[in-house]
Parts: sequence; structure tokens; C-alpha cells
Amino acid sequence: MKKRPLGLVAIIIYKVLVALLFTVTSIALFLALNNYQILDNFSQNYVLEGKARIIDWLLDKIINLKPKTLAFSSLSAGIYAIVTTIEAIGLWYEKPWAHILVLCLVGISIPPEIYELIQGISLIKLAIFLVNAGVFWYLLRNFPKNYN
Repeated sequence: MKKRPLGLVAIIIYKVLVALLFTVTSIALFLALNNYQILDNFSQNYVLEGKARIIDWLLDKIINLKPKTLAFSSLSAGIYAIVTTIEAIGLWYEKPWAHILVLCLVGISIPPEIYELIQGISLIKLAIFLVNAGVFWYLLRNFPKNYN
């Protein structure tokens, strides 16, 4: 079995985790769309306890979305999960097209992430920005070495 650089393996693991997260998100949004009325009834009849603040927040966010927005968000998250899975598989097999695809998609995401940080910094926004900037830098720096 071919030994891959540790940085590349870390990026592949990151991409697989992102793909899993977006797959779960897509499925959850799809289920919320299909059970929209049940969630609405549940949110109106649900007695909140101190431990359930996140459930209340999540239900409030979902119920206030239009069904078309839920459908679009579910589809978008699903497509992003598929693209991210393709990126991870391509990187695993060290395909040049995957390297370019990741560089383009991560590169496109960096300016909006900077804008989000300017609007209001948070630990999650900063962490995502730093990881994506690191992925971009690593792949850009190592692209010529991997495919000569």
C-alpha cells in the first residue's frame, strides 16, 4: 500500500468528516421538511426544561423556515456532501483533478469566511477559517511535488 503524506491524510480525514456532517444535515433537513407539521405541533406543545434550550432553539429555527427553504437547504447540503466525498476519494488516490478541485473550492470559501470574521468573530468561525486556510496553503505548497 502506498504511503501518503501525513498532511494529505489529515486533509482527507477532514473532508470525510465534513462530508458526513453535511450528509447528516441534509437528511435531518429532509426529515424536518417531511415532518414539518409534526415539528410545528411539537414545538407548540413542548414544555421546556433548563436542559432543553438547544432543542427549543433548533425547533424555533426550523419552524421559522419556509418549506421551500428547507428543501433547498437539504438539497444544497446533500450536493455539498457528495462533492466533498468526491474530493476525499480523489485526494486518497492522489488525483491531480482532486487537488485542483479542493484548491478551487477552498480558495473560493476563504473570502466569505474573512468577511464573516470581520462581521463578528467566534471560535467556530475562526477554527473553520484556519483549517481551510491551512488546507489551501498545504495543497498549494505541495501540488508540484506530488504530480511531477
